[in-house]
Amino acid sequence: MILSVKDVKKAYGKQQVLKGITFKIEKPQIFALVGPNGSGKSTLLNIITNLISPDSGEVEILGKSNKNPKIFKEVSFMQDNSVLYDYLTGYDHLQFIGDVQKIPKKEILETAERIGITSYIHKKVGKYSLGMKQHLLLTMAIVNNPKLLILDEPLNGLDPTSAIKVRNLLLDIYSNGTTILLSSHNLGEIDRVTSQILFLKEGKLIEEDISQYEETSYILTVNELEMAKKVLEEHIEKIRIINNKLEIVPNGMILNNIVKLLDREKVEIIDIEKKIRGSEERYQEIFMVN
Repeated sequence: MILSVKDVKKAYGKQQVLKGITFKIEKPQIFALVGPNGSGKSTLLNIITNLISPDSGEVEILGKSNKNPKIFKEVSFMQDNSVLYDYLTGYDHLQFIGDVQKIPKKEILETAERIGITSYIHKKVGKYSLGMKQHLLLTMAIVNNPKLLILDEPLNGLDPTSAIKVRNLLLDIYSNGTTILLSSHNLGEIDRVTSQILFLKEGKLIEEDISQYEETSYILTVNELEMAKKVLEEHIEKIRIINNKLEIVPNGMILNNIVKLLDREKVEIIDIEKKIRGSEERYQEIFMVN
């Protein structure tokens, strides 16, 4: 068992933030924790890593209580960059972790090279960009080669280039056997790293495998809407008109064959838009976002 959370509850005053959270991660996977601002994501991650205590409930990591300090040689928690010190260099931060966990300098430098921060590792953090800080935080989080890596908004504020790099790094870390639990608002990026989603709504957890909802559809703009619908509904089950456009779910039918069918009936296709249903659409359904 990598992580077990049992009936965790937490309130701040009269506000019940977590209402009996229970879930397990039994084998190496990437899990995403998703919910609106203020839903309790950071609170849950802080409880899992024993930074704050729950009102009730239990957390076990790698078969041990999360209150056992020995587990943190195999667990890392990447928080936001407020934990960094502007007057220290990137290497200073890594050296501190190395001293505490007795990690050789060679391994520290190898990890820095793997993440790609060696060119600025000896510069003071106050001169780092947001992307550079995120890469340093990730280096700090994996320098001990953890079995469980927990990340709170690792993609927050990153430009597309940095977000892609961090995403690819996470996939690389996972491929080497590390289990990852991350919170993020970036649903598009989540779809690129995992289908295992933990939705946090009103203090309760909804655990889902988004792959069962994934679906590719096409939005067709045509000159003869009703004719196009009549032609295609003989071959396609899922078809509907939305905003004067035709949405179809091919279910294995090749797009080129769809085009040929319409062309045969003199229906002109003005535009085709591909749409992939993923975590964002499921998020809208769960949280009733209009």
